[in-house]
Amino acid sequence: MAEARVRVRGVTIHRPIIYGNTATVLTAAERETCPFPDHTHRWTLAVRSATSAPDSDIVGGADDLSYFIKRVTFKLHDTYSNPTRNFDKPPFELSETGWGEFEIQIRVHFVAESGEKPITLYHHLKLHPWSLTCPAPGTEPEIPSPENAAKFGPVHSWQYDEIVFTDPFQSFLTLLTAHPPTPLPRTSKNPTPFHTSYPASLEETRKPGVPEFTSAMERDEGERLEEAKEKIIKEQEKWKGILLEREKELERLQKLLAAKD
Repeated sequence: MAEARVRVRGVTIHRPIIYGNTATVLTAAERETCPFPDHTHRWTLAVRSATSAPDSDIVGGADDLSYFIKRVTFKLHDTYSNPTRNFDKPPFELSETGWGEFEIQIRVHFVAESGEKPITLYHHLKLHPWSLTCPAPGTEPEIPSPENAAKFGPVHSWQYDEIVFTDPFQSFLTLLTAHPPTPLPRTSKNPTPFHTSYPASLEETRKPGVPEFTSAMERDEGERLEEAKEKIIKEQEKWKGILLEREKELERLQKLLAAKD
């Protein structure tokens, strides 16, 4: 048992997840029975595995994450009754109705074997169609009427992420390797999920079908991150050079002042 609590140094292992929401406009019949007359949408918020099950009508969720996730806590807007919602078994998701978009805090707790601290994620609840509410720079987003929005079908807003475990305990590493994640498909006939960091994906929101993450999308995201990293390094080098020049100039001026004294 003592060996199980020894960390395996130099080892890194990750698990892909997605988190986000799907929203639909309430029908006239649903609005009549809804206890909140101002609510316009029904939405589902979730933390799931990244890969979708074959022919599934939901985004992601092919794998059960409970072998390494113990609890997921969603912190909703304070106007909701019991805004802090805990889920201790899969599916780690909740469904609600509402009329407005807001930021949601997601707290992911890991199983005791992990010895890892919880992580916090943030998701902006998306209700309105991306193609109508992704504004041009300097313009305000358009909020469509429920009737107009309903024509676009469900709204999907999902973020791919990888939870990385560095130097895991031996027992936890054994647990993870016993449950390899289902690989992402290389391609898909379904649209890829839209993400604000990749504006070109907006066109995908106009395609019918449930969005699906793919390994090609994962690779593209990695390339964009690498490109952004290179830009940051170049910017750092530029400002480092400027700083060195300013320090040399300061040193020169200090010497001039000392010579006058």
